Amino acid sequence: MKSTRPLIAVAATLIVLGPVGWWWQDSLLPDAYSIMSMGHVELGGAAGGDHAGHGARSITELVADRNRPADVTVTLTARHEGDRYTLNGTTPGPTITARAGQLIQVRLVNADVTGGVTLHWHGVDVPNAEDGVAGVTQDAVRLGGEHVYRFVAPEPGTFWYHSHQVSHEQVARGLFGALVVLPAQSSDVDTVAAAHLYGGTHTINGSSADLRVAARAGQTARVRVVNTDNGPMSVWVTGTPFRVAAVDGTDLHEPGEVRDVSVLLTAGGRVDLLVTMPATPVRVQLGGPLSVVLGSGDLPAAPQPKQALDLLSYGTPEPLGFDPGKPDRTFRYEIGRRPGFVDGRPGMFWTINGHLFPDVPMYIVREGDVVRMTIVNHSGEVHPMHLHGHHAVVLSRDGVRATGSPWWIDSLNVADGESYEIAFVADNPGIWADHCHNLKHAADGLLAHLMYEGYTTPYVLGPASGNEPE
Repeated sequence: MKSTRPLIAVAATLIVLGPVGWWWQDSLLPDAYSIMSMGHVELGGAAGGDHAGHGARSITELVADRNRPADVTVTLTARHEGDRYTLNGTTPGPTITARAGQLIQVRLVNADVTGGVTLHWHGVDVPNAEDGVAGVTQDAVRLGGEHVYRFVAPEPGTFWYHSHQVSHEQVARGLFGALVVLPAQSSDVDTVAAAHLYGGTHTINGSSADLRVAARAGQTARVRVVNTDNGPMSVWVTGTPFRVAAVDGTDLHEPGEVRDVSVLLTAGGRVDLLVTMPATPVRVQLGGPLSVVLGSGDLPAAPQPKQALDLLSYGTPEPLGFDPGKPDRTFRYEIGRRPGFVDGRPGMFWTINGHLFPDVPMYIVREGDVVRMTIVNHSGEVHPMHLHGHHAVVLSRDGVRATGSPWWIDSLNVADGESYEIAFVADNPGIWADHCHNLKHAADGLLAHLMYEGYTTPYVLGPASGNEPE
């Protein structure tokens, strides 16, 4: 009897550890793999859909007019300086400014960033080959190399750019900057306020001091707030009423004047606040200890207002240009969390529709489709969801339909327990990331893709490729 006890113990151990070992083995990613081979197909209720891309058109053809000369030309040189990364010696990098319809050309040079770099144009619906996602739309720019991006500036708005190679590290440590498309008639005062945490230190435009901006009584001032961090922040104005003129680079329709409310700004998102200057200074407070101070003199900081502005009912309706009530495809993006393995690493990981990375959805669409998507979060944490290459309109939150201005987003704050319905037109072909912009979450598998039928990519991911977008 005693002699059988070790055998029983070994058998019990194998029963327990056998499945664990299989899950571990099954989670391992190849040294090099195509995004086209990842995950499982989601067709959204439509027939057909080619996931493998056989006989498809390469996304490398999806570029701006090659024969058109550039209107705005910029060179950005990436360097590793101490514990930060810089672009042209600064972080944030230079603000790129253009007018709607101008062709922007940016030459990215990698001076000494050993891990490689790219630039993603966050919120700009660029042609797919210009999207800057390593291993999906290009190879990371290696040490001493360079890459040229070309795209047409969209309608006026506030956007930003950042690395999409090892992005959870490179963005946090400084590889980002603002992109502003100016309106035909500018405000009297127009300033960018990019909020960023460097190792726990709050900054605006790279400085740990308040941003002071000259403004006179009667002038209109636009403050373009960009949240470059991983979590949401609240913004509020003291000293005068204000309007939320734009969200994520899109103007709101007939935004009313408000006061004593805060505005929630998700990670990666942008909000343009518009004020008419009184004779006294105005303070735009950016969540933490820092503010944008407009005008001369000083105004004490005020506590965050108890009420938050609800963009679901702010402003007045206007036509969308399509009917979201008659979608061609309907998708679900349900975020959860459970223990498991991702590429051999054990831990608590994010799930999409119950699956761990890389068994994540590949949402398949055809050009021209009206797409409706429900995003549900029961993961225990907030997620700023970011769809590349498209702007979507918010239809409802927790079953309550939108009644205000069309709320167009590319970055959406989805709190734990919330659900949103959004819709968009599939009008920008290619292969697009659809991920959480808490970039640490994306690195832990909170990443899916929107793929147009009939397109493929020659680029690959994995250690052997050197392409690690998250």
